[in-house]
Amino acid sequence: MPVRRAQQPERIDAPLIIIGAGAAGLCAALSAAETGVDAIILERDAVPAGSTSLSAGLIPAPGTRFQRQHGIVDDARSYAADIMRKNHHEADPALVEVLASEAGPTIEWLADRYGLPFSLVHDFDYPGHGTRRMHGLPTRSGAELIDHLREAAEAAGVTILTQARVSTLVTDAEGRVHSVEIERPDGTTETISCAAVILACNGYGGNPALVSRHVPEMAAATYFGHQGNQGDAVLWGEALGARLAHMSAYQGHGSVAHPHGILISWGAMTEGGFQVNLAGSRFSDENAGYSEQAAKVLAQPEGMAVSIFDERIAAILRQFADFRTAESSGAVLSAPDLEALAHLAKLPFQALRESFDEVERLKQQAGTDGLGRSFAGMKPLQPPFKAVRVTGALFHTQGGLAIDSEARVRHVSGAALPNLYAAGGAADGISGYTAAGYLSGNGLVTAVVLGRIAGRAAARQVSGSSS
Repeated sequence: MPVRRAQQPERIDAPLIIIGAGAAGLCAALSAAETGVDAIILERDAVPAGSTSLSAGLIPAPGTRFQRQHGIVDDARSYAADIMRKNHHEADPALVEVLASEAGPTIEWLADRYGLPFSLVHDFDYPGHGTRRMHGLPTRSGAELIDHLREAAEAAGVTILTQARVSTLVTDAEGRVHSVEIERPDGTTETISCAAVILACNGYGGNPALVSRHVPEMAAATYFGHQGNQGDAVLWGEALGARLAHMSAYQGHGSVAHPHGILISWGAMTEGGFQVNLAGSRFSDENAGYSEQAAKVLAQPEGMAVSIFDERIAAILRQFADFRTAESSGAVLSAPDLEALAHLAKLPFQALRESFDEVERLKQQAGTDGLGRSFAGMKPLQPPFKAVRVTGALFHTQGGLAIDSEARVRHVSGAALPNLYAAGGAADGISGYTAAGYLSGNGLVTAVVLGRIAGRAAARQVSGSSS
């Protein structure tokens, strides 16, 4: 059973337990430590990684000094409006407001207090964002973000217990979690008592049964997330009577190099590239968003597409470690002309030629195609040309445990559970009900911001402070 009832222990082993050492859990621990509350992070893997490590590590935030350095004027209201527009006003507006307001301060908190070397992605746009507000570390990789956060947590004295899989939450009669049971790789078990728990263990994308139940359209898709995302938080929450929200939402991606399994940044599209199916024909508005593009790619013959762009765009994408890896592994094809590219990519040349010519004509005319994509302001593609064979994939789920503005998990009655918090993929997100509601960065912004909020709020509860 994911939850069981037992008598409360006489002593507390750890004031605060955080389950998961991804971006959400590490930010929660840092936030709690600043109030003087010692947290223990329980991590199922040998090394903290999670979904964060598989991402580009980019966090959207408005009104930062990193934006101002590039002359960009932005604010929380504009960011919140972009989030709500993308999710068709389906997300909780109060949660969106909190995240939009706290994102900028959280980025500067991590930069100023913990030395994370953020900079702005200032050379291309992400679909749905009204301005350039993506912040990342030098390699533009989630692995680097996790490494920095882990180092900061260790320097702050946070205890991280790895290879400690939480199997059960133990509660009292009122639903207060007073202990957790963990399993070690050698089969031994251990019980740790606590005063509060933060669930920072991401979503359920790695659990085929839950994906089939909540996101049936992606049941057969390649799962590109962390295998540890087994839906533990959802199952614990359900057993405790928590409300689940927006469970059909997810982040997909329509550009994972196949068979290499390497993410290709959607900047290949937003800078003027396009996708064709294996027949050489375009099939969608690539500017709608990379998340909803996953299902569109999977609907094509063999579940494949080919991304077409050029060297200028490739030069921009080389700021991402993933793209450099894709090039070194041979996933990115290059040719001096379109006919040679068609041969390399195994595409019918005439169909590719027609698709290419239509795109370039629309760029010259600042026109919109029959699929709804506007090519106004986009630069023409010039040789040498590039191609990557890609498929659609499920990255991570966006629905989860309903929370309030302090990241406390809500019961189905609407009241907060006594001492349970959730952040990141464990919590309800801001993407509405579908993949189309996902705005770039929705996953990481909920991780770092809600992690910080949850750590602060749980620490106040543990310490009994009202400040």
